[in-house]
Amino acid sequence: MELGFGDWRCKIRAPCCNEIFDCRHCHNEAKNSIDVDPLDRHEIPRHEVKKVICSLCGTEQDVQQKCINCGVCMGKYFCEKCKFFDDDVSKHQYHCEECGICRTGGQENFFHCSKCGCCYSILLKDSHRCVERAMHHNCPICFEYIFDSTKDITVLPCGHTIHLDCLNQMKQHLQFSCPVCSRSICNMSKVWEMLDQEIASTPMPEIYQNKMVWILCNDCGSSSNVNFHIVAHKCLSCKSYNTKQIRGGPASCSSSISEMVR
Repeated sequence: MELGFGDWRCKIRAPCCNEIFDCRHCHNEAKNSIDVDPLDRHEIPRHEVKKVICSLCGTEQDVQQKCINCGVCMGKYFCEKCKFFDDDVSKHQYHCEECGICRTGGQENFFHCSKCGCCYSILLKDSHRCVERAMHHNCPICFEYIFDSTKDITVLPCGHTIHLDCLNQMKQHLQFSCPVCSRSICNMSKVWEMLDQEIASTPMPEIYQNKMVWILCNDCGSSSNVNFHIVAHKCLSCKSYNTKQIRGGPASCSSSISEMVR
């Protein structure tokens, strides 16, 4: 997670519009609100901030940690590269050279994955699935750019990334597949068992009992030729019901898996 709103003793002068703001994020929120003319909307590049104004004495000066006039420390944490100040050092801020931005949580607790192009918890170092530039995209739910988001981010088993709050909202709406690749986002074995029971108790009419269809499994990627059923189709390789019919008919009007987890 990138550093967000800070607590410091200076304001910044935006190089793009020459206006004064508490921080880069304050500028971006103000300039990209729904009340702003679309032609005037823009964001401030963090590295282009050149001037800050001391909140105590009002002196405008080049970006630096201590005021050249009154000497006050404008932020206990200061990153010269990101032009960032923060007094709350309990966030354990650090600058990742490979990400090119400041992050929170303590550098000893994170590692940078060169293939994914981002920092992950050290707990995922030997277990995460690499996806090239995994965080360099918009959240598939809210469409906010993930890489420099100030919100908590989580990595799905498939390797795709999403805001933690967005993931929780998905679960509340009984959506359990990745919005990007459709793989299951958690262990669905209990749901598959329930579907086994429902299929066993729902015999198909005789006309459909020998009807075969081809399915593609969203979880393992295997194709299978299985008996058609109105409820769902089970992958022969991994036993998942997270499948879709790709050939054969009639078209399935399967019950939603979400109904099984109510």
